[in-house]
Amino acid sequence: MRRLAPVALALLCGCATITRGTTQNISVDTPGAAGAKCVLKSSSIGTRNIVTPATLELEKGQEGITVRCQKECFQDGAGVIASNVEGMVAGNIIAGGVIGLGVDAATGAMNKYASDTSIYMTPIPGCKAR
Repeated sequence: MRRLAPVALALLCGCATITRGTTQNISVDTPGAAGAKCVLKSSSIGTRNIVTPATLELEKGQEGITVRCQKECFQDGAGVIASNVEGMVAGNIIAGGVIGLGVDAATGAMNKYASDTSIYMTPIPGCKAR
């Protein structure tokens, strides 16, 4: 009976939750426009304000993260950091079954974001920064 306890525990835990975690580091850059102020938004992370270039730790989630950047003498830049499914999800189907898949889905661990994101901003001709 004691030998079955570790097996039962393993089946109750999500593979991606254990191996990949529920947070992820990402970096955001605005090539040619360093120092841009950007707002990142999603239901998983709420609203986060950064100044580029930046690296930050974010909660994983199913929804993509919208990014909007502003800097004097540049047109606003915008983009989305897409959320994709981790490859570990296949392991849940085999090892953890529905329970493991449910744990990973609930914690966001089955998702991942692109680790590096560039938001391009076009300079405004003739503009001189104050």
